[in-house]
Amino acid sequence: MKTITQTNFPELKKISQGKVRDIYDLGENLLIVTTDRISAFDVVLPDAIPYKGYVLTQISKFWFQKMSSLMPNHLISIDVTDFPAECHKYKEELEGRSMLVKKAKPLPVECIVRGYLTGSGLKDYNKTGQVCGIELPEGLVESSRLESPIFTPSTKAEIGSHDENISFEKMSEILGSEKASLVKKLSLEIYCAARKIGEEKGIIIADTKFEMGDYSGQLILIDEALTPDSSRFWPRAGYQAGKSQPSFDKQFVRDYLSTLDWNKQAPGPELPGEVIERTSQKYLEALEILTGIKPTT
Repeated sequence: MKTITQTNFPELKKISQGKVRDIYDLGENLLIVTTDRISAFDVVLPDAIPYKGYVLTQISKFWFQKMSSLMPNHLISIDVTDFPAECHKYKEELEGRSMLVKKAKPLPVECIVRGYLTGSGLKDYNKTGQVCGIELPEGLVESSRLESPIFTPSTKAEIGSHDENISFEKMSEILGSEKASLVKKLSLEIYCAARKIGEEKGIIIADTKFEMGDYSGQLILIDEALTPDSSRFWPRAGYQAGKSQPSFDKQFVRDYLSTLDWNKQAPGPELPGEVIERTSQKYLEALEILTGIKPTT
């Protein structure tokens, strides 16, 4: 499978280029193309991760289908033959890494659910006994499981900027209390259902970030869902609270970057070949464990 960092389809109207995804306006619907770009600390790195876009697309499809009984989503198809005719000439670039989706209006918040204590949440807890203002029990340690996952929304930042945590009350001011309550409820329900499925398959989903949008008067799940980019994935085998866990996600890249004298500002540093290869393997391993899919090319 060809590694892709940029897309340029002259007959299609590109309306957005995010850290990973290129989005094209197809009129009634959107085309989302997931490249092999990788970002860390909100900076897009110069190197690509082979198979990454394929993995994210296939895992998102898996979860969109699994969670459709809890919440509708924007996915129409990932089969290029279902896309409008003007897309077909780009089949080689689109195959396996693109989604035809409904054109929703994204909510201006990120929907973050934490089911284990790690990362910035652990730092917050060690200082205050809280995570984003939410009181947690005493005695928790690195990687402790939160029996009742917590919802910690944030703002959406532009590329190169950092999301900022906000309180549920602030989110209610932004969305209205009724919609905010529904977003929180659905986020927790989907995460809890996914956490159970993941653990049964051998993957701990430590935390995740959802995006939701309005479509024809309905709240739907958009963007990606429960992927190694939007979540922390840990192997269930060998899990033990009190220490950091090995990872299926891009934490491997973050850990490498943390060893460098880099100010976490653009431009990002190049990655060694072994880090690129190991990260690609991690993504592919997560895909196979969750879905049973192995890429054929």
